[in-house]
Amino acid sequence: MTQALSLDPRTTALVMIDLQHGIVSRPLGPYSGPQVVAQARPLADALRARGGTVVWVRVLVNEILALPADTPMRKPDTPAAPPQASELVPEIGAQDGDVFVTKRQWGAFHGTDLEQQLRRRGIETIVLGGIATNFGVESTARAAFDRGFKLVFVEDATSGLNEEMHRFAFDKLFGIMGHVRSTQETMAAFQ
Repeated sequence: MTQALSLDPRTTALVMIDLQHGIVSRPLGPYSGPQVVAQARPLADALRARGGTVVWVRVLVNEILALPADTPMRKPDTPAAPPQASELVPEIGAQDGDVFVTKRQWGAFHGTDLEQQLRRRGIETIVLGGIATNFGVESTARAAFDRGFKLVFVEDATSGLNEEMHRFAFDKLFGIMGHVRSTQETMAAFQ
């Protein structure tokens, strides 16, 4: 049985990873990019309405290292992704009072002001979701855990490059680091 969860919006931040044109449109599993976006928006609206902090993280796709690791970095004659690839999709419903973080690595803490933004707001708990489960989300989760933040992982507001990788993170890792909940369960926890 899942333990009851109660989150104080004043000390909680929703951190959504890479809900941007160049990533939301990719093939994903178990949820499509538009499905993740459709879950992220009500989470953001609910937390924002109760005085919580909403953080949208994006990656500059033309500046991140190539994958897999033994692939040479993009050659100068290779066309870059269009600028829109790094822009957040409008369907998330971002607001002027939200926090926007731009990263150049998988994780949202390295080389950004995310930690400073959270600490200055008195944030103790991060509600985490986005794309992709085993890259940006997991890397951000590990860094947040190392920094002492409490974590809530929103399973249906997160998706991976495939379902197997996503399930592994949720079944074997995230439950050790924090609470795993659905969008509805998480919104019910905002008090």
